[in-house]
Amino acid sequence: MRPTIVNLKAKNRKIGVLRVIFLLLTVSLMTACSRTTGTGIILAGSTSVQPYAEILAEEYMILYPDAEIDIQGGGSAAGITAAQSGTADIGMSSRALKTEEKSLWFVEIARDGLAVIVNPDNPVQNLTLNQLRDIYATAITDWSPMGGSTAKIHVITREEGSGTRSAFTELVMGKTEINPKAIVQDSNGAVLQLVKDDPNAIGYISLGLVNENVRALHLEGVAATRENVLNGSYNLTRPFLFVASSQPTGIAKQFIDFTISPQGQTILSSEGLIPPTEGTTK
Repeated sequence: MRPTIVNLKAKNRKIGVLRVIFLLLTVSLMTACSRTTGTGIILAGSTSVQPYAEILAEEYMILYPDAEIDIQGGGSAAGITAAQSGTADIGMSSRALKTEEKSLWFVEIARDGLAVIVNPDNPVQNLTLNQLRDIYATAITDWSPMGGSTAKIHVITREEGSGTRSAFTELVMGKTEINPKAIVQDSNGAVLQLVKDDPNAIGYISLGLVNENVRALHLEGVAATRENVLNGSYNLTRPFLFVASSQPTGIAKQFIDFTISPQGQTILSSEGLIPPTEGTTK
């Protein structure tokens, strides 16, 4: 069985690399077009940050009708790479920068909780972090030990290169690997849809995207709510970053300034995000 696991890991990494290459090619073409006018900027990266960036862009373009803001997904790794190469004006990341990435300019625009979700018909209400880790490592494969039905757990995870997966790995898994046979999805929306349709599924998404179609589990007895993220009792939190190859100027700077302004922060707060921590601009 070991060779199969290695091959699956290699396949996942290969798919992640291809996604990054495809995103960079797409962003390069869009960047060339938008910059000919001098009024356009490109944002690329995290699919967790993407919906919030789109809301901010809509509001910004009401204030500045001549501005053009194109927003692409692709994952945090792709967004950071696009920022490093200059093919995107602003990269979006839903994880902290790694040591080798810290030469980039960055600003934390908000913080987000990471919600572990199940289908509303699943009777399980709470997991310990050890149980959650064991589920994703497949040391636990059935819902019954946690008070659920006698049914196989369908484990859903994000793709390699996803900031959401990186945050989950850091906060939950530690040095334990996610089982390579877990069902891999490439966006928060895809994870949410699978859990919505499957009473035996488990997944993790941005807390701000939880809706009535799924239910966020309590972890260690603490509910996954904005209030508990703010008071520090819910510990699965991660930063949302804008990154760039150097100090932003022009429309990129104006859009970032709008995002971290009281107006921008009010918009993000109304969408369920948490104000950024102090000292998170470089």
